[in-house]
Amino acid sequence: MHAAASPPGPQTPQAYDTEFTLQLEKLRELLGTYLKAEDIERVAAAFRFSAEAHKGQFRISGDPYFSHPLAVTGILTGWHLDAQALMAALLHDVAEDTEITLAEIGEKFGKVTAELVDGVSKLDKIEFQSIEDAQAENFRKMLLAMARDVRVILIKLADRLHNMRTLEFVPHASRRRIAEETLDIYAPLAGRMGMQEMREELEDLSFHTLDPEAYAVVMQRLDALADRN
Repeated sequence: MHAAASPPGPQTPQAYDTEFTLQLEKLRELLGTYLKAEDIERVAAAFRFSAEAHKGQFRISGDPYFSHPLAVTGILTGWHLDAQALMAALLHDVAEDTEITLAEIGEKFGKVTAELVDGVSKLDKIEFQSIEDAQAENFRKMLLAMARDVRVILIKLADRLHNMRTLEFVPHASRRRIAEETLDIYAPLAGRMGMQEMREELEDLSFHTLDPEAYAVVMQRLDALADRN
């Protein structure tokens, strides 16, 4: 999901910088558990670059837009992805939503990182419109074929997961389409890649959007069973 056209409320540049300086320190701590110091600095450089590029852009929720690539990066950090993937996650909307080009990203952060960003951008441009199950299977195959580097798929899955977690802020007319797309395409794709926990969360979030009443009933029954145990 791309940036909203205008901010829903005021935010000073100082507050923006302070917030994301703190977030960068938290990210550094997480990365310090498995990345080398030089790789952490490369990710930090991409963090600062992306935060600056997205300054003044907001999500529909009202959050600064950079909170989205940061959340995607956080998901990937939990999977211990490498520095190139994390840089690409931080930068994955920069070429689409700002004046910065892929060439500039390549110059600053390397050809591979730019290629990962380009791969995610190309997947974003594919539109899904109520296709049948057989077509959905073909769509998943196409996604896998288009992504020469599996890290592109991982970034896209993390991107979709965060968007689903914040779906309540999306206009109602779009929610069902996004939830159906997630249920038919991205949840099975996560399962195919052996990411069962992600598949279950994507299915759960989709179910909650598509049939909230049935979802509430199921959750009540599960809670009742848990209480008995």
